[in-house]
Amino acid sequence: MLIIRPCNENDLDDLMHLSHTVGKGMTSMPADEKAWHEKIAASAKAFDYRQAPAPVSTYFMVLEDTDSGHVIGTTAIYTGVGLTQPFYSYKVSTLVSSSLDLSTLRSTRVLSMVNDYTGATEIGSLYLLPEFRRPGVGQFLSRSRFLTFADFPERFGQQVIAELRGWQDEKGHSPLWEHLGKKFFGIEFQEAVTIAALRGSQFISDMMPKYPIYIDLLPEDAQAVIGKPHDSSAPALHMLKKEGFQFNGYVDLFDGGPSVQAETSAIRSVADSQQAAFRIVANVPSDAQQFIVSNQDLANYRCGLVAGYIDEHGTLCLSADSAQHLALHLHTPVRFITMNGSAAAVKHAA
Repeated sequence: MLIIRPCNENDLDDLMHLSHTVGKGMTSMPADEKAWHEKIAASAKAFDYRQAPAPVSTYFMVLEDTDSGHVIGTTAIYTGVGLTQPFYSYKVSTLVSSSLDLSTLRSTRVLSMVNDYTGATEIGSLYLLPEFRRPGVGQFLSRSRFLTFADFPERFGQQVIAELRGWQDEKGHSPLWEHLGKKFFGIEFQEAVTIAALRGSQFISDMMPKYPIYIDLLPEDAQAVIGKPHDSSAPALHMLKKEGFQFNGYVDLFDGGPSVQAETSAIRSVADSQQAAFRIVANVPSDAQQFIVSNQDLANYRCGLVAGYIDEHGTLCLSADSAQHLALHLHTPVRFITMNGSAAAVKHAA
């Protein structure tokens, strides 16, 4: 069974393995044990029900294969973006100029460095080991975060953003970095990503130009990747758009990957999620509906992809094994969404 839960120190070896396999460009998962210890500690603090929600928090969760006990994927929520250090993006905008003498009206796109997302909540660190990339698992990993928003709305901001990795070639080279970022920093792409992950964004403030950059002056291969996701991130972008996220012209400073945004309450899976009582049944049909279910327990948070059905009373019926892995408590409601269609529709049908 696949279960999403908060990370802990016992996951360190698996997390380091994931960091080494994730590839270039993912700043939130550096292959650095000190960084992981800090992230694990920050996540434990965020999930501590005895403390009031902090403005800046890291809710880092892992996908565990309960059969092996190993972590096979990651997903996370970061609150208070840009409150402790600037969160920079490029904003793609259009400048228009005209000349009466030439009878000409011209428009050109420019990149302007901004930190417009200050205070937002970010979803990120979505990664799944290649050998587990089968239908539905990536969707489960992504949509589970939206149940967390619905479970604990007081802990998250009204605006949610997601940064997607930008396009790179088969050797891990970013055309935008090669023709833009490298000109100002004088270092390789992966070195810049590592510095940003381990030391923060001060070097961006120090080195990047503050004036707009005319896109037309960049080589065509660099222009072509502005707002283009990495091949492996394209399905995630498609999934986010189905949830209501929109691209409004913000891209990553390093590789030009798109950033998308949505109002928290308007995210489809947040709005569609339902609370219900549950009960354990002896038999769940082999062709039963797949649900994403959370136990709504911050102290021992669990979210699982499980088979079940809704009975005539609107109760979610699950197997004993599913209830055990989700750490469910009798007489305590669960929250759920369906893997296909809305939870509200399934409940209405029942």
